[in-house]
Amino acid sequence: MSILKVNNLNAWFGEHRALNNIKLSFDSNKVTALIGPSGCGKSTFIRCLNRLHEETPGASASGQVILQGENIYVAGVDPVRIRRKVGMVFQKPNPFPALSVFDNVVAGLRLAGIGRKSILRDVAEKSLKLAALWDEVKDKLNQPGTSLSGGQQQRLCIARALAVEPPVLLMDEPTSALDPISTAKIEELVLSLKKEITIIIVTHNMQQAARVSDKTAFFLLGELIEFGDTSQIFTVPKEKKTEEYITGKFG
Repeated sequence: MSILKVNNLNAWFGEHRALNNIKLSFDSNKVTALIGPSGCGKSTFIRCLNRLHEETPGASASGQVILQGENIYVAGVDPVRIRRKVGMVFQKPNPFPALSVFDNVVAGLRLAGIGRKSILRDVAEKSLKLAALWDEVKDKLNQPGTSLSGGQQQRLCIARALAVEPPVLLMDEPTSALDPISTAKIEELVLSLKKEITIIIVTHNMQQAARVSDKTAFFLLGELIEFGDTSQIFTVPKEKKTEEYITGKFG
């Protein structure tokens, strides 16, 4: 069942068109990998899915992004509310530097007006366990989030995103700045988290896409070239451009 549908999505940076009439559908509790060379529109696409794209000066978008039956681009829709439902994990870990591990995790809840300590404690523990970080930080909850290792910081950012219970989680190259051991932990985490939520992950790592995703979408020059089951995309792609990219002929 589709949790998120994209119809005729276009995006611009000023006069430059970054996305051209993208149509995609994302199923609940599945991982979709977005692949393609740098500058092809992958990151712009996922930033349109929670209305972060429009935060860039001069940027704009048109089309439909339908989340659980609601078009998030209809006039009057609050982007902040949408971003609680469509979480985002960025390329580089970005814990809030002035906050402790605990306060990083519950920051979104506090912004939503939830201040009861028992609720915050329960959510923090649950979110850190979901992010496979609890055992490593349960005795460091009052230490700065920035005191953790790079891989731990990225899992802390995942816990922070999960704390507000979004049905969809976006991940923009979440392991590109991490060592192989931390990368493996994040990949294991992605596979376990799809029981809870729908994940869309941008990656330049073909092996990673093959390991963690159920579906794969190949982008090129702002166009969606091919979308299908990951096993099919990587073994018998329908489009010649997809085959050429996967086999390393360009990109």
